[in-house]
Amino acid sequence: MSDDRAQQLRELRTLGLLPESWVCVFEAGSLVRGWGNASSDVDLYVVSEEPWTGAGASRHPVPLVPGVVLGEETVVGAMRWDIRYWTRGQVEQVLAKAGWEAYEQGAEELSLRETQLLDRLAYGAAAGGQELLSGWRAEAEASAFRSIVAARFLNMADSRVEDAVGQLEAGDLDSAVLSARAAFDYTVDALLASEGECGPGEKWRGRKLRATAPDVLPYDTYWALETMRSFDPARPGLWIDEVLTVCRGIAMEVDI
Repeated sequence: MSDDRAQQLRELRTLGLLPESWVCVFEAGSLVRGWGNASSDVDLYVVSEEPWTGAGASRHPVPLVPGVVLGEETVVGAMRWDIRYWTRGQVEQVLAKAGWEAYEQGAEELSLRETQLLDRLAYGAAAGGQELLSGWRAEAEASAFRSIVAARFLNMADSRVEDAVGQLEAGDLDSAVLSARAAFDYTVDALLASEGECGPGEKWRGRKLRATAPDVLPYDTYWALETMRSFDPARPGLWIDEVLTVCRGIAMEVDI
């Protein structure tokens, strides 16, 4: 454990923000990945046997038992800390929902917060409870998580491709451009999920693509379409056809 991680644990205890029954504390988010900047927050996950009981905690609904994840915000030095409190039981419920058996039986979709948790287990840096974090990470890696997220994005992309085709045929060019734009983003997200980058958030899409470097979508091709470099307002149909062709090609290569 680094000195910074050990200091995080001490700081939580000093501030009265560490549950007595804690079993794992880890940092996730952009700073851990080396993608942070001067305005980035420290994102901490605190997992305990019993629910957090902080009187001023914010409440974030989740389809689990207990049905909320609690949150605290504080400032340490010049950094804002965003702390999320999960119970060990909640983490284990999410991992079970992402299992292959649940996936093959058509389990309910993972919520945004559940998806964030599983994604952040992959790269979280433990301040305490490293062995537990490593076990959860291995379980998430072996689960159907990537397939669940990739399949969801592919379905969303396919719907937007169909919308774009119909709108183009009807001469509704503005709507067709927007649908093609959405189809491309969903398709890229599906590709990233298949490569292990399952976390939500379009602001990191470019960084994630650089990190994974999939052969099916070179970064220069991605960035040209993302920034609509070849778009000609006088002939939008050409750009729409280009985007939809790329989307269909990627969809055929995404492994779910």
